[in-house]
Amino acid sequence: MLWYCPDGKWLVYNSGGKLYKISPDKPGEPELINTSFAARCNNDHVISFDGSFIAISNSPAEGGGSRVYTVPFSGGTPRLITPIGPSYLHGISPDGKTLAYCADRNGNYDVYIIPTEGGAEVRLTTAEGLDDGPEYSPDGKYIWFNSVRTGLMQIWRMKVDGSEQTQMTFDETRNSWFPHVSPDGKQVIFITYYKGDLEPGQHLANKNVELRIMPASGGEPKTLVKLFGGQGTINVHSWAPDSRRLAFVSYRLNN
Repeated sequence: MLWYCPDGKWLVYNSGGKLYKISPDKPGEPELINTSFAARCNNDHVISFDGSFIAISNSPAEGGGSRVYTVPFSGGTPRLITPIGPSYLHGISPDGKTLAYCADRNGNYDVYIIPTEGGAEVRLTTAEGLDDGPEYSPDGKYIWFNSVRTGLMQIWRMKVDGSEQTQMTFDETRNSWFPHVSPDGKQVIFITYYKGDLEPGQHLANKNVELRIMPASGGEPKTLVKLFGGQGTINVHSWAPDSRRLAFVSYRLNN
């Protein structure tokens, strides 16, 4: 999964459980970001708005599911933030003080937030079924997420305290996942799977998918690109700082 650094100088991605950075404008050898013992990182990593640290999801070798950690962008020893798993990170508040993630605590996956320094987690959603992909808007007023509560996976948003949970997409032909608001706050990009191609609560790899875009104020989405991808294509925020470019991952099967 790719993520633009706030200064636009680097793309950060995961491969083989580790994190790397590479220049988006001057292709060359990727550089390893030292995450010490956290060597089983998954697609869910985010960079603080000031670029000082990365929050990661890593699965401990001893098991128990993914946990959320923070580590300096320059590399170092990760700090455990969510001692309970599974926890899958997706968002960080603009002020860097709060992390948003999807977690199973009661047999149901919901959206939670927790202080970046650690502490008590707060559950924001309680609907039956999967709520996932929480991400802060750049103005810090909303958390966008995806929910299967209406039958198909749809894009939703709520205030940062969990109130006013509002459905934003109403497509009955697609399952919509992982909304990402552009840095200028004007647009939202998300990935869709075709209805019937998988279960609404699944986001699998190696599927025909679309990246769709809509106004952040709401409105009819349009297709930006069709591709072969899915899980890992655009799990986390990957807008360039100027809101004019996006990074994403497409797949190719080996014969």
